[in-house]
Amino acid sequence: MSNYIGIDLGTTFSAVAFIDETGRPKIINNTSNQNITPSVVGKVRGDIRVGEAARRQWASDESMAAARFKRDMGTSNTQSINGRDFTPTELSAAVLKELKSVAENQIGNVSKAVVTIPANFSHEARDATMEAAKISGLDVEYIVNEPTAAALYYAYQSDGELIGNYVVFDLGGGTFDVSIIKVSGHDVDVIASNGLDKLGGADFDNALWKLISKKYKEVTGDELDIEDFPMNDAEDLKRTLSERKRATAEIGREFIDISRIEFEESISSSLAQIEMMCEATIDEADLSLSDITSVFLAGGSTRIPAVLDLATKVFGKEPISSVNVDEVVALGASLYAAYKSDGTHLSDIQKKSVDKLQLSEMTNEYFGTTSLGFSESKGEALMNSIILNKGEKLPCSVTKSYYTVYDGQNSINCEITKSKSPETNPKFVSIIHTEEFTLPDNLPAQEEIQITYSYDENQIMHANFKHVNSGKELNVNMSMSGKEVTSSEIEKFLVD
Repeated sequence: MSNYIGIDLGTTFSAVAFIDETGRPKIINNTSNQNITPSVVGKVRGDIRVGEAARRQWASDESMAAARFKRDMGTSNTQSINGRDFTPTELSAAVLKELKSVAENQIGNVSKAVVTIPANFSHEARDATMEAAKISGLDVEYIVNEPTAAALYYAYQSDGELIGNYVVFDLGGGTFDVSIIKVSGHDVDVIASNGLDKLGGADFDNALWKLISKKYKEVTGDELDIEDFPMNDAEDLKRTLSERKRATAEIGREFIDISRIEFEESISSSLAQIEMMCEATIDEADLSLSDITSVFLAGGSTRIPAVLDLATKVFGKEPISSVNVDEVVALGASLYAAYKSDGTHLSDIQKKSVDKLQLSEMTNEYFGTTSLGFSESKGEALMNSIILNKGEKLPCSVTKSYYTVYDGQNSINCEITKSKSPETNPKFVSIIHTEEFTLPDNLPAQEEIQITYSYDENQIMHANFKHVNSGKELNVNMSMSGKEVTSSEIEKFLVD
């Protein structure tokens, strides 16, 4: 029987899960029998490797390995391995290919997969994730937000007993997401979601490394070299401080003592950002603290005591962590993979596990276009006109009409904008696409141009510009994942 898998493609660690023959989501351990795999790609003894061996290589020689590239998804940034540059998409594809291999070695042929992404991921990063999946050889039709996947698993685990408004507090290795969801049995409705795409355990590791470096210089008078205290050691020390109030870093012949309080002070600015984001999300959902039933945890960084204290303080309730926070996103993704399938390859028991699930997601940004408008302060001026609002239920489509300005106008500059707030000033929005749309000759002014923005279930936006009288259209393909990719490309990448 073919299988549907869910993959949590994390900044520091990734995981893969499937629905087993009993109908329950289950983590697939890697070749080292570990439930999570380091999201690191490196050249080890002449071969490109993914996982723990690459992580150790990155610790000893960063020029021979790449890590934390998820943060750069959707950008033109690259990382170098042994002098060769790779895009975040290529590196993510290598991790996905490894997880696909892990799954196939244990459960057989993989039919389809769902890959998770942070709720705050940009359109470009979402599209890059779909491209990485295609390069890896996975058949991925859907991606799902990480906190949403976690919410699905918590709802499943409760066996339909959850009713109310719940917070999913998701702090992993590289990103923070907070979503407020309305749950009624197995129905999950996302009503507000925000996040920080460059804040997580990796930043805490960096803060701890700087703190150790400062103490090392005070003791020895020398600057601390990354080779003498690799970032992996800082990560291990951070874990120790989650379990104990004091810890010691052994660097050569020196022993540097560190307290949990000192560590918490070093990450206080990051914790303050998380707190503000949580408060803003409560306001956005138009809820009071008394309306929140409980708080669910996801992501390894939620094990840090200061993070747990923060979540309790902000929401007025002690969070629930009844499942392994490293696994919950992948487990939820496997449920979503089966839920979105046509059921062809599911047994009756597996179908029963997901048939009751219902999920409603929402748009995570504002999309608009630049147009000539009027303001009391500036008169006629170029403005950003919002077409698709944040918070619309998916999938959705919105059409608005605009008009040409002067007689004989034979083209319009089609600009697609995005923003986190309903911004009207074009200086404060991002232009994600611009393209000229040629119109018929000799048109009068005030010709109607209809603009349609559609948002699919993967939270990827599609645009259409139409001259109504002639029927001429411009369809904007904003996806880079439309090209055909052969398996030889990823094979060449892995063995070069």
